Amino acid sequence: MLDMHLTERDIHMTDTKISARNCQVYYGDTHAIRDVNVDIADKTVTAFIGPSGCGKSTFLRCLNRMNDTIEGCRVEGRIAMDGEDIYDAKVDPVQLRAKVGMVFQKPNPFPKSIYENVAYGPRIHGMARSRADLDEIVETSLRRAALWNEAKDRLDQPGTGLSGGQQQRLCIARAVATAPEVLLMDEPCSALDPIATAQVEELIDELRQSFSVVIVTHSMQQAARVSQKTAFFHLGQLVEFGETGKIFTNPADPRTESYISGRIG
Repeated sequence: MLDMHLTERDIHMTDTKISARNCQVYYGDTHAIRDVNVDIADKTVTAFIGPSGCGKSTFLRCLNRMNDTIEGCRVEGRIAMDGEDIYDAKVDPVQLRAKVGMVFQKPNPFPKSIYENVAYGPRIHGMARSRADLDEIVETSLRRAALWNEAKDRLDQPGTGLSGGQQQRLCIARAVATAPEVLLMDEPCSALDPIATAQVEELIDELRQSFSVVIVTHSMQQAARVSQKTAFFHLGQLVEFGETGKIFTNPADPRTESYISGRIG
């Protein structure tokens, strides 16, 4: 039963981390995303699925204002994190991206040592007062990314010398080092072999204890394995959003059913 002393806003805020209302994205004159309304929960993995070019990565990039870097891209509507509009003029996109970390499709470690890859964000955001603080952040982040045991004896070696799967876990360590609240992952396993994919999927399940995780994936099997909520995008629209089990076994929209059964996409 609801506590009657809670306001409607309190109830809404209890587990919603990011909410989007009437979100539109334009590339020049092209209306790429239409009327997206979604609430992304905290401490949950939310998967965005849909055919290539359906808008799922474009919408993901709205959540940390990465689209700001694309010329001619315009975002309308409201996207709020913890009730605060992230597109408000007083929000610094650099500070926002420290709170909303991102892991890309292709592992992209900096051409620096493993240590410096992880230390870079905390250093520029002034999170460490001493070398000991920085050492602790680096170790904690590598442990969170399940990479510490493999990397602890080679911290001064280049991150680019790691295997593909290790590089992607290094990028995850780099993303969590700034103590984000949300972790965005854009097809993080598409460049990895099945063993590395399984390691990253296991890691995603652990990370949701601490973060709200949003993952774009072209693999419906992956969405079913790692997520609790799933959003299906098609032709720039959010067709359906709900519990992953329901989306895959009993979708409400015939377009979702057609995609999941392989008839579209």
